[in-house]
Amino acid sequence: MTDPTFAAAPDDPGQRPGRLGVGVIGAGRVGAVLGSALRAAGHAVVAVSAVSAASRERAEVMLPGVPVLAVPEVIERAELVLLTVPDDALTDLVEGLASAGLWQPGQLLVHTSGRFGWRVLDAAARHGAIPLALHPAMTFTGTSLDLSRLVDCCFGVTAPNPVLPIAQALVVEMGAEPVVVPEEARALYHAALAHGANHLVTLVAQSLDLLRGAGIEPADRVLAPLLSAALDNALRAGDGALTGPVSRGDAGTVAAHVRALATADAAAESTGVPAVLPLYRALARATAVRAMASGRLPADRAEALLSALADQGPTA
Repeated sequence: MTDPTFAAAPDDPGQRPGRLGVGVIGAGRVGAVLGSALRAAGHAVVAVSAVSAASRERAEVMLPGVPVLAVPEVIERAELVLLTVPDDALTDLVEGLASAGLWQPGQLLVHTSGRFGWRVLDAAARHGAIPLALHPAMTFTGTSLDLSRLVDCCFGVTAPNPVLPIAQALVVEMGAEPVVVPEEARALYHAALAHGANHLVTLVAQSLDLLRGAGIEPADRVLAPLLSAALDNALRAGDGALTGPVSRGDAGTVAAHVRALATADAAAESTGVPAVLPLYRALARATAVRAMASGRLPADRAEALLSALADQGPTA
């Protein structure tokens, strides 16, 4: 195997020392993009596995000229194997390939799961593979648009101490910033990101539905500046960015919201769209607690506010 060293790089990526043959297992949105980013850094993507028609098409677009091969052939050819498979499939895949004796001594083995650290790769490490966990804190489209987004994102990096610099160097080469995450903190780290990003999508989608239900179009045009400012303020000031009726203790306004959302939920019930009011209540209560803790919401106003949020049945 090639010695994976990463010295100061010359201008031509292909002439940098420590160039690796990269194999991508799983040409999903993440795998195809990271493979392309490593290729742009001067590494050679030597093979990719892709099963579905969508993943084959993505591999063709993002990794042109790279042969699509079975997983064992990808591993055989590669000095660095990039595992971009669903979290729940990762353990069984690694252990199954270890049982088949496919992992090679000195082979860099990188997974991109946020949930797991490097220990999930123990079965491969026992065969001499070098385990690295590199999770991009970014949402992916699986297109070239993601390559520019990598430049402004962080990767959660977890690896054994002796090879941690290798993991960090790979991230830097892709144009991103490595952030070390302790092995035991991976689940909490990932929960924080999923809670913020995934639930934000649900929250925004619900808000768009409500605006359209109110006859507001284009709904996204109305919502975008507000949400952009709220996100920027929250990242800068945390709880200090709280505004709106909950932080002010406007119980009457919140009660009006509850009535309007109950009516909207009842109208949408036959469509199968999940109700909005339960999430509004949960988030408003959480917001009230944080507003009280930060001194923005007096206790007497909080009592009336929480009363307005109380679940009193579908006609509340």
